[in-house]
Amino acid sequence: MAFDFKKEYREFYLPDSMPGIVSVPRMNYLAVRGQGDPNQDDGEYKEAIGLLYGIAYTIKMSKKGDHRIEGYFDYVVPPLEGFWWQDGVKGVDYARKSDFRWISVIRLPDFVTEADFSWALKEAAGKKKTDYSKVEFFPYEEGLCVQCMHTGPYDGEPATVSRMHAYMEREGYALDITDQRMHHEIYLSDARKTAPEKLRTVIRHPVRKV
Repeated sequence: MAFDFKKEYREFYLPDSMPGIVSVPRMNYLAVRGQGDPNQDDGEYKEAIGLLYGIAYTIKMSKKGDHRIEGYFDYVVPPLEGFWWQDGVKGVDYARKSDFRWISVIRLPDFVTEADFSWALKEAAGKKKTDYSKVEFFPYEEGLCVQCMHTGPYDGEPATVSRMHAYMEREGYALDITDQRMHHEIYLSDARKTAPEKLRTVIRHPVRKV
């Protein structure tokens, strides 16, 4: 049975529909940075997703080739995630999608080193004849956060965010969004195949104790 990060780390990927506080440790990710409306058909965001999955599956399928990754075990590729911000806005303004700046990421298993990542870039570029230079090895420690499972369309997220912020204030926390700590979303549904009202997205905001 392949290791499934969503099931093994439910506190990070399958939170309750009611807000809660969580401490997120350092994790390593594949990352692509960009800007612009994620819904644009020929935009940077859709290109970024293709690049991320190209490297993610090159690493996962390394077990079938000559490259051996120390400590490798079979696993389900973790879900797509994104860190989002807009210059001059504390949080996100959903009415200004063209102003979005983002880091699109996929979590890496802990056994993947920077050397393994570099191998995967070269391997994928050679096999797929694609430039993967935008993909980076991205270690990140998120720390203390408030989070909640949002069910429904992405444009309906502000109502869930309002509940999260009301909860954190009642519990003695303050929002701590900065240049290094951003609005975070984890996409548990495939938007191409799922009705908008059934989309499941983990929303996470950094906080600090008051």
